[in-house]
Amino acid sequence: MTDLKTQAERFRALHGVEMLVLPNVWDAASAAVVAEAGFPAVATASAAISAMLGHPDGEGAPWQEMFAAAGRVARAVAVPVTVDAEAGYGMRPRELVDRLLDIGAVGCNLEDTDHRAGGLAEAGAHAQWLAEVRSAADDAGVPIVVNARIDAFLPAGGIAEPDRIAETVRRGRLYRDAGADCLYPIGVRRRGDLATLLAELPGPVNGNTGEELSLSTLRELGVARVSYGPRFYRAAIAGLKTAVQELLP
Repeated sequence: MTDLKTQAERFRALHGVEMLVLPNVWDAASAAVVAEAGFPAVATASAAISAMLGHPDGEGAPWQEMFAAAGRVARAVAVPVTVDAEAGYGMRPRELVDRLLDIGAVGCNLEDTDHRAGGLAEAGAHAQWLAEVRSAADDAGVPIVVNARIDAFLPAGGIAEPDRIAETVRRGRLYRDAGADCLYPIGVRRRGDLATLLAELPGPVNGNTGEELSLSTLRELGVARVSYGPRFYRAAIAGLKTAVQELLP
């Protein structure tokens, strides 16, 4: 636990000064590539891992398989590892924290999509659940870094486009008050929308690159953390597809 506590504190400190860039991985080999390139932490991507395992994203894979894969990632590198734990797989907070620590993870993404009922989880209830995750981590003696993903900009979230910024801010403030270390408004594509969110959301914000949002633009706007989801996994599979097709007569 002492080593995990040190790793968690190191990972939290990375959200402070320089923008933290996390090229998401899906197995031990991709994790080693990222760590050996010099990145100070490694993040998994649930969409990539579930695809690798032959399941759809959105908690379509058994959590046991997802955690086993994430554990292999954590064992492959010496840097802190944060796990995309989707919506928590229906686990109680203490169970989730224990499972993360068992595999050597010191951070997690937790999204507010309700994969069973559809749409978004009720914001107050989700904030309470996040608070209980925070409390469970504190009780365990490891300050796990919680990246609270806010899915209001995703079409599946069911939020009308004009209301997405306000709903993201409302949820983000609740999640931050509940103890989330970083807020992740996924699906934001326009620079102006992200600038507004950065002005309104408390604490560090996780962003994604896109047509209007280059890495330098995200840095200029003040994003604390950048992740890529399954992008590199999909690029690797696309490269494999091209390579093997070239072998055909």
